[in-house]
Amino acid sequence: MTNTQHPKVVVIGAGSLFFGRQAVWQMVFSPYLNTGTLALVDTDPERLERMTQLAEMVVAEAGVSLNIESANDWKDVLPGADFVVLSFAEKTVYYRGIDCTISEKYGIRMCSGDTIGPGGIFRAMRELPVIMECVNDIERMCPDAWVINYINPSTVNGMALKRYAPQIKSFALCDSLHMPHIKRRYARRAGIIGEGETLNADQDARFDMRIAGVNHFTWMLKAEYDGENVMPAIAEEIRKIAATEDTGGDRGAKALYNNRIAHKLYEIFGYIPVCVAHTKEYVRFWQGKGRLEEDIPPLSIWETEDRYDRHAAMWEQVDSFINGDIAISTYKDVMGPDHATDIIENMVGNLNKPFYVNVPNNGAVTNMNDDAFLELLCDIDMNGPKPRPVGEMPRGIRGMQEIILDTHELTAEAIVKGDYGLLRRAMMTDPLVTSIADADAILKELLDVERDILPETWYA
Repeated sequence: MTNTQHPKVVVIGAGSLFFGRQAVWQMVFSPYLNTGTLALVDTDPERLERMTQLAEMVVAEAGVSLNIESANDWKDVLPGADFVVLSFAEKTVYYRGIDCTISEKYGIRMCSGDTIGPGGIFRAMRELPVIMECVNDIERMCPDAWVINYINPSTVNGMALKRYAPQIKSFALCDSLHMPHIKRRYARRAGIIGEGETLNADQDARFDMRIAGVNHFTWMLKAEYDGENVMPAIAEEIRKIAATEDTGGDRGAKALYNNRIAHKLYEIFGYIPVCVAHTKEYVRFWQGKGRLEEDIPPLSIWETEDRYDRHAAMWEQVDSFINGDIAISTYKDVMGPDHATDIIENMVGNLNKPFYVNVPNNGAVTNMNDDAFLELLCDIDMNGPKPRPVGEMPRGIRGMQEIILDTHELTAEAIVKGDYGLLRRAMMTDPLVTSIADADAILKELLDVERDILPETWYA
């Protein structure tokens, strides 16, 4: 038995194209990580083989000593793990398409369907039982490892880990607020830096930007530069972009009307939503139920076939690297780092960079409970994330946050306990549900259609 090279990072769901390729990049090109071990896990042997071959080729080209392991069963590679990244989702495009199509039949429109609404609840029903099964093995085989949940709904899954597996060190992530990119974006919109420029250390310190909220429902609550409020300037730039934004083509449901919606929400609530591609799905305003015509049309729903096409293009790129159509020497320039592996690098290297992490509030937002599971800017090292102070959550926005948290908490509890009454209560609490009869029909139909992937608990 060989000695494990550390840090050892286990990626469960290595065939996840939105994470696997970037994880390879970071593990190979980070001097803090590239003498360790990257263990790739996927239940699909063919996808695992392709991703493993790609990783080995990048390692060889870079000439680093990173050790690559691969397995179809996570138990084969968990021993010795320092970090376990959960990034799996079984046939997620297919099932999200079902969730969104059936929900639309009963008047609920979801442009993503992975976090809130019936789609968020049923995605958690599919993924959370597997997460808890995995965590049981982690506790037994590598109990000191940090578990990083990268699976939506991030709040439900992250909250469940904290509440029902408290012995495990864990936090949850979403890449929508990846630092430093998110701060750079709003610095440009505020006019602090120009297009193509980055914040220097002095500008970064002078720009006090505070974002908080439930994952995918986060808001900019403060934006000051040298003590001056620059949020109106940011909002004005969003308004200008909205006036000319492309609202058609092949950009997908999550990309449509985002700047118009962001500015409309700013007009109403006085604060800027910062994850609009998802936030617009959390509110009831664009569900098509108004009596009068509005300037922003109802949400279009999750586009299953388009997402299949995007995944096929990503695998085509992987295959092009493997067969030499794209030179493996260009991998460093073509690909880039990822939120999860950026944080792992920061923790291992003690680099003192802040990141947005989904964690218990613990006083960061002063008028919300300590156990409210929020996405907050955190200082993070090998002791874990520590949220930075935010201030108060504004009225109106806070009320919506609490409803969403209640929905997520009920969903997590229902799944862990296998309790249909709690599941139905979660559905009735959900902010998108407006009819008990419709909600009951959605529950029944989705349980029938997705029986092949859901635990038998729901059918006993």
